[in-house]
Amino acid sequence: MHTCSALTEPSGLLRPRLEVADIFRTYGPHYRTKYPMSPEQRKAMQNIEACRTQSLGGHVDTCQHGCGYQRISYNSCRNRHCPKCQGLQSMRWVEKRLEKILPIPYFHMVFTVPHELHPIILQNQQTLYNLLFQAAAKSLLEFALKWRRLRAEVGFTAILHTWNQDILFHPHLHLIVTGGGLDQTHTRWIRSRGNFLVPVRPLSKIFRGKFLDFLKKTLAKNVLIFQPHLQHPQKSSTFEGLIKKLYRKEWVVYCKRPFGGPEQVLKYLGLYTHKVAISNHRIVEINNGMVTFLARDNHNPGKRRSVCLPADKFIKRFMIHILPSGFVKIRHYGLMAHKNTKTSLEKARALIETLVKPPEMVSSSCPKGLSKARATTWLEMLFKITGIDLGTCPNCGGKLVRQPLTVLENLQTPPGPYLLDSS
Repeated sequence: MHTCSALTEPSGLLRPRLEVADIFRTYGPHYRTKYPMSPEQRKAMQNIEACRTQSLGGHVDTCQHGCGYQRISYNSCRNRHCPKCQGLQSMRWVEKRLEKILPIPYFHMVFTVPHELHPIILQNQQTLYNLLFQAAAKSLLEFALKWRRLRAEVGFTAILHTWNQDILFHPHLHLIVTGGGLDQTHTRWIRSRGNFLVPVRPLSKIFRGKFLDFLKKTLAKNVLIFQPHLQHPQKSSTFEGLIKKLYRKEWVVYCKRPFGGPEQVLKYLGLYTHKVAISNHRIVEINNGMVTFLARDNHNPGKRRSVCLPADKFIKRFMIHILPSGFVKIRHYGLMAHKNTKTSLEKARALIETLVKPPEMVSSSCPKGLSKARATTWLEMLFKITGIDLGTCPNCGGKLVRQPLTVLENLQTPPGPYLLDSS
């Protein structure tokens, strides 16, 4: 299997001049001796340093027609936090979702938690990330069923992101939600009205209540770890004060205008599902112990600003986004839940097909570069997505034959761009 590390990057498919791996190789040894790291963080750093290098082995593509062309490709680490290993992985995931996308508008919702919770979440990531998913899902499913202008069972995919543009800790969920749902008898499809799904202000209050209720129940089980000033929270007026403060705050839930159709939905999912904290294309300079990278400028839409950090601080920020081992960061609910894909989801599809489709829904439900005919090999997948044919010699048009790198280990040809992720 191979992946194109830059498939979802605007900068294209070429190797960036600088990489996160360069920062780790240069400053990682010092960081590892200075700061404590979890096993997952150590593994991620080691994998990213080794990704697409000789240490992981590789293969050589040689022209069968004998023109002398050779291309070396090194294997990838396949770590889900590696900036180089997510492009084709994302497209494979999107292809699997093709049959589950309905020909209707979809909404993009975001659920966030107040910054006062960040220290507690950082110390209890597995537990509180799960709680975040649970609170957001239950809030939306229940509210959509009860709100008088909808009263429907919706479906959605939820994706956890833990960063902002400065790579600071900012846990939040991105939800891609169906523009409507099944009525309670599952005999009628109820459309959302225009560009409106549900009112977000009451939804945010429900989300706040559920999250804090789940937090208090989890606290009662005595399984949470707290910073020193919040130790023994059952007896701590500090923690009780924090809970009261959180009940008084307005929690942020917002809903964007609906996507134009399934093509935009899948394109968006392809961008968001396998994102990591920072892409290599954003790194512009590594010099004298400092790392400079680009970030979106929220005060000047469409423009970017430079952020300069000491290397240790950059690595520390990157490391807080390494997820616990085995944690599932993409989850499906309601009509999109795995248990409903052959029942409720198919019922919804049949009911939608009986309705008159608006013009914008008539177009193909597949994004450009993907079709319902699945690619059987990584070469076919790459060709479908990018139009690049890596099975053909660029010199003479002959067929390329692949051999393990160990067979031709004396070759001195440098590897090409990290277009591929082989495994």
